[in-house]
Amino acid sequence: MTGAIVLENVTKTFGETLAVDRLSLSVPQGSVYGFIGPNGSGKTTTLRMIMNILIPDSGEIRISGERLRRSDTDRIGYMPEERGIYTRMKVRDLLRFYGSLKSGRNVRREADEWLERLDLADWGNKKLEALSKGMRQKVQFIATVVSSPEIVLLDEPFTGLDPVNTEAIKDAILGLQAGGTTVIFSTHDMSVAERMCDCIFMIFKGRKVLDGPLASIQDEYGSDTIRMRTQGGMQALSNLEGVERVNDFGQMQELRMARGCDPQKVLASVLSRTAVRSFEIVKPSLHDIFLRIAGPAGKEANHA
Repeated sequence: MTGAIVLENVTKTFGETLAVDRLSLSVPQGSVYGFIGPNGSGKTTTLRMIMNILIPDSGEIRISGERLRRSDTDRIGYMPEERGIYTRMKVRDLLRFYGSLKSGRNVRREADEWLERLDLADWGNKKLEALSKGMRQKVQFIATVVSSPEIVLLDEPFTGLDPVNTEAIKDAILGLQAGGTTVIFSTHDMSVAERMCDCIFMIFKGRKVLDGPLASIQDEYGSDTIRMRTQGGMQALSNLEGVERVNDFGQMQELRMARGCDPQKVLASVLSRTAVRSFEIVKPSLHDIFLRIAGPAGKEANHA
């Protein structure tokens, strides 16, 4: 796949703050590409530079092989994290307005199709102020995609949504991809990124620290994780020899083994303390990899 968006050595500063540091990446055409990273890491700044809202201090951004021009943003749909829509407009009028701004054509049919798809058809003639927060967010998503852009950028599209609306947006994103659209979205939900994304990019303190398919990223860390359920739960897993860290998920725990640790010895130790309901040696989850890089231990290692 060719790069729908390519960044080469892109840098952006705000005063003395280095927000993005010599960032290079290539987003495959037709992929769902996940941006992850802690707050303040540079995700939103990167998306805004792709949208030409912010101008890089140095480096180059290319869209479909050509250097980014202001007119290219008409080919990109962007939903910012800071939601903002005209609440006194009627839903259908707002969608037609946004669609015509981007595409220069009447998007009446597309607007109606999207309202039907996201279960908002009965609200088309209502003002936005009459809608719930989740419904407004679905409307903003439609406003982003109603002009049929080639590339869609979504900044935290699932934040604040209930499971039903999360599922609806997830299905819509995958539907866009099936139609050939390249979708980039940032998220703090590692499980969503694991399930949906063809490739995952992580930025930390303005620098790229991960980039590629999840399986390749996990291979870099090896199978050093034990996932288990026990009768004793977290209390039965303290001070185990060869275990560097236990990540507690309530009903299940993940144990990170030290290099050279024998997982069978860990299992024997746990069995001497409590009954084991399930035991599995796995590659680390994206959640765990995120913590290794951006958690307290990762920050100390990077600082050192």
